[in-house]
Amino acid sequence: MLRLINFAPLFTLVLADFYSSRYDDFDIQPLLENDRVLLSYTKCFLDQGPCTPEAKDFKKAIPEAVQTTCAKCTQKQKSLIRTVIRAIMDYHPDAWEQLVEKYDKNKSYRENFKTFIEGND
Repeated sequence: MLRLINFAPLFTLVLADFYSSRYDDFDIQPLLENDRVLLSYTKCFLDQGPCTPEAKDFKKAIPEAVQTTCAKCTQKQKSLIRTVIRAIMDYHPDAWEQLVEKYDKNKSYRENFKTFIEGND
């Protein structure tokens, strides 16, 4: 989301709203290399298991990220998200379908999110 602030008739400042860069350097390797860890994050997102503090933070952003195809994500965040989602899709397709159903019950965002996932890292 962009906000335009008009300071004077001569110029306008554009401020971009992004998610915090706090997790830009989050190490996703443990998720990709340890199926148990990947499933624990997935269960957190599905309200089927406990959440680590990081997973809890990620979970809060999921609805908006799905609806806006990650408009508030930095390029680094988009890359991390695509990588984790692809792993869930490849290794746990049933869990992926549950996530899709939970966060897009009305099937309003699926095509746009599919395009986002298929995007370049």
